[in-house]
Amino acid sequence: MQEEEFEISDISGSFDFKGFLFKILSYWWLFILSIGIGIGIAYYISVRKLPIYELNSLVSVKEKTNPLFTANTSLTFQWGGASNKVNQTIIVLGTRTHNEKVVKKLEFYIDYLAEGEYQRIDAYGNTPFVVKQSPNSYQIHNRLIHVVPISEHHFELKFKLSEEELEKDSINVNYFNYFTEDQIVQKIPAQEFSKTYHYGEKINTFFFNGSLEKTNVSGKINEPYYFKFSDLYGKVGSYRKLNVDIEKGSSVLKLSLRGGNKNRIVDYLNGTINVLQEDMLDSKNLYATNTIKFIDSLLVDRSDELNRVQQELDSFKENNQIFDLDAESTYLRERLTSLDTEEREINKQINYYEILEDYLKNRNDYSELPAPTIFGITEASISTSVGKIVELAEQRSRYSYTLQEGATDLDKIDREIDASKNVLLENIASTKRILNREIDYVQNEIRNIEKDVKKLPQEQQELLKIERRFELSQETYNQFLIKRNEAKLIKAANVSDVEILDAAKDIGGGKIGPNNQLNYVMAVIIGGGIPFLFVFLLAILDNKVNNPKDIETKSDIPIIGVIGKSKLKSNLAVFKKTRGAVAESFRGIRTSLQFSFKNKDVKSPKVILCTSTVSGEGKTFTSINLASVFSLSNKKTILVGLDLRKPKIFDDFGITNKLGIVNYLIGHNTLDEVTQFSGHKNLDIITSGPIPPNPSELLMDDKMDELITELKKKYDYIVLDTPPIGLVSDALNLIKYVDASLYLVRQNYTKKAMINVINEKYRSGEVVNINFVMNYFEQKAKYGYGYGYGYGYGYGKYGESYLDSPKKNNLLKRIVNKLFKRK
Repeated sequence: MQEEEFEISDISGSFDFKGFLFKILSYWWLFILSIGIGIGIAYYISVRKLPIYELNSLVSVKEKTNPLFTANTSLTFQWGGASNKVNQTIIVLGTRTHNEKVVKKLEFYIDYLAEGEYQRIDAYGNTPFVVKQSPNSYQIHNRLIHVVPISEHHFELKFKLSEEELEKDSINVNYFNYFTEDQIVQKIPAQEFSKTYHYGEKINTFFFNGSLEKTNVSGKINEPYYFKFSDLYGKVGSYRKLNVDIEKGSSVLKLSLRGGNKNRIVDYLNGTINVLQEDMLDSKNLYATNTIKFIDSLLVDRSDELNRVQQELDSFKENNQIFDLDAESTYLRERLTSLDTEEREINKQINYYEILEDYLKNRNDYSELPAPTIFGITEASISTSVGKIVELAEQRSRYSYTLQEGATDLDKIDREIDASKNVLLENIASTKRILNREIDYVQNEIRNIEKDVKKLPQEQQELLKIERRFELSQETYNQFLIKRNEAKLIKAANVSDVEILDAAKDIGGGKIGPNNQLNYVMAVIIGGGIPFLFVFLLAILDNKVNNPKDIETKSDIPIIGVIGKSKLKSNLAVFKKTRGAVAESFRGIRTSLQFSFKNKDVKSPKVILCTSTVSGEGKTFTSINLASVFSLSNKKTILVGLDLRKPKIFDDFGITNKLGIVNYLIGHNTLDEVTQFSGHKNLDIITSGPIPPNPSELLMDDKMDELITELKKKYDYIVLDTPPIGLVSDALNLIKYVDASLYLVRQNYTKKAMINVINEKYRSGEVVNINFVMNYFEQKAKYGYGYGYGYGYGYGKYGESYLDSPKKNNLLKRIVNKLFKRK
C-alpha cells in the first residue's frame, strides 16, 4: 500500500493546553528546585553587591553684568544670552579637559580601600590618613600599597608581590608622574617592603614618594587599609558620565553623579562646580587680562621714552640757565601740545586699525585681541564686532574639545566669524579714511603754528620742543596707566556666571541600588521560566499521542475505551488476572460494543476487527483479551489470526502455527482441521499458519466469504486480528465482513500524524463502524492523568469523560476540573 504523506503541521497537532497544564503540574518539583536555585543565586549576588548612591547639586548659569560696566570702561562682552551659555556649560562639564582638571585638583586618581565583609570597598573619606605626594614625583602605577595603623601616631607601610613575582629576581613596573603626565617603566628587585612610619613623616621608597597625613577619622588599630595610584585617563573617562539636566524653563542645571562612596560623590560635584566657576571667570576676564598684558608691554617703552625726555629737559635747562618759557612761547607750546596729543591719538587709532586689519586677514586665533577702548576707539560698531569675534573664538575653542573639525557646530561658528570679520573690515576701511582726513587737518594746523615758533629766540624754540615732547610722552603714559587701572578694576569686579544654588551634601539617603527586590523577582521569573520553557518545548516537540484528548483533537472518530498498561509478561491479561484493571478495561469495551450493536440492531453473530496504523500498538494484545472477555460471558467466541505476514497469537495459548487460516484459504485443510481449542471455555482459535507469498490475494479470495459464513454458524463473536492498516491493505479487504472495527492507538508510541491515515479512510467511506481504543495507558504517567484503566470509555463521539473515575481524590484531576469545564 502506498505510504501516506503528512504535512509538517501535522507532526505536533493542535496545541493541547489542558495537557500542557498537566505537564506543568507534574513537574512541580522542577519548578520549586529551579526557583529555589534562582533565589539562592540572587541572595548570593545581593549580599555581595556594594550599595550605589546618587547625589546632586543645583547651579544657576546666568550672565552677570559688571556693575562698573560703562561705555568708556567696557573691556567685557556678552556671550550670546543665557540659553546659549547654559548649553555651553553642559558641553564643558562633559569635556575631557574640564574633568581632567577636576580629577587632578581633587587627586581622585588615588584610590582608598578598606576590607569589607565580602570584598574591598571604597574608603575615600573614611581612612585615618590622606596621601600627599612629593612635588613632581613618580608613583608606582596600579599597585596596592598597604597601610596598617599600629598606634595613634604610627603606621606600618607595606608593599607586597604575588607568588609568581617573588619567584623572579626582578620585575618591570610602571611609574607615572601625575604632575607632568609622564610615564616610565623601570626594573626593580622582586622583594617586598615593610616599615613603620609616623604620620607626616617624609617617605621615599621605590613605590611611593610623599607622606601620609593624619585625618580626623579614627582608624582601628591593626586594621589594614590600602591606597593605589590608578590610571589618570581612566578616572577622567569615568567621571565624564556626570549627568546634567536643565530644570524646565530656567537656566538652572541639576548635576547628578552615581557611585559607591558618598564622600567622593560630594567632593566631585562640588569640585567640578568650583573648577567651572574658575574657568568661566578666567574666560570672562580674558579680554581684560589680554588688555592689561598689552598695556604693560607699552608702558615699558613709554616709561623709557619719558625718562629720556625728562633727562634731556633737565639737562637743557641746567646748561642754558633757562627755567621757563615766556608768555608767547607758553601759548604756542600749549597749542602744539594739544594738537600733538590729538595727532597721536589719531595715529594710535590708525595703528590699531592696521594691526587689527592685518590680524583679521592673516591670523586664525582671535582670542587675544585687546580692547579697542585702549586706543581711544569709542565707536560702538567696532567694539561690538571685536567683542563678538573674541566671543565666537572662545566658543569655538570650547567646542573643539568635544567636536571634530568639519562638525556642523564648528562650521556654523566659522561662518559667523567670517561674517563678523567682513563687516568689521568694511568698518575699519571706512573709519581709516575718516581718520586720515582728520590727521591731515591736524598736521596742517601744526605746520602753521610751527611757523610762528620759528620767529621765537633760538633758546626758546629748543626749550619749547623739549617740553613739547615731554608733555606728549607724559600724557600718553598717563593715559595708558588710566586704561590699565580701568582694566584691573573691571577684572577685579567681575564675578563668575555660575552660582551654586544647592551644593552637594551627604544628608543621609541617596541609595538607589542595588535593587535586591528586583533581583529576587527576576530570580523567581527566570527560575520559573526555565522549567516552564522546558515543559513548553516538551509539549511543542511532543508529536506522540499522550492522552485521549489528543485523539479527540485530531479525529471525529469516537473513542470506545482506554486500556491500561499490563505488567504481565503474557498477553492473556484477562485470564491471568480476571479482576485486574486491564480486565476491567476490556469489560468496559465489551459493554460499549454491546451497547453499540444494540443501537444499530446488529444481530448475532458479530464480527469485530482489530487493527492499527503500524505494528507495536497492541492490536494482537487487544484481540486476544477482547475475545477472552466475550468467552467469559458464556459466548462462543473464536479468535482468527489474519495477520498473515507476522503471525503472533499462538504462543500465548501454547498452540502451534503449523496449520492455520492460510491452509484453509488455499484448500489444503478444512475449517475444523485448522480450528484449535484455546484451553479456555468458549474460546477457539484459528492461527495464521504458514506465511504465504500472496497474503492480500488470499484475503480477497471467495474462500474468505465461505470462512466468515461458516464461522457465523458456530460462534456468537468472531474477533479478527489483522495487519496494520497504515502499512498494508489487508485489513481494508476485511472491512466488509465486520460489524465493528477497533483502531488501536498506543500512548507515547503512536504519532499524532498517523491518525490522519484512518481519518482519510473514514471520510472516504473505506472504513465504517470504527472506534478508537487507547492502549498502554499508564495511570499517573508523566503527563499526570490520574484516572484508572478499568472503566471503559463511553460510546459516542466523546462518550464518558476520561476523568470520570472512582479516584475522585486525585489532586491533579481536581485542579484540572476546576480550570476546565468538562464536555
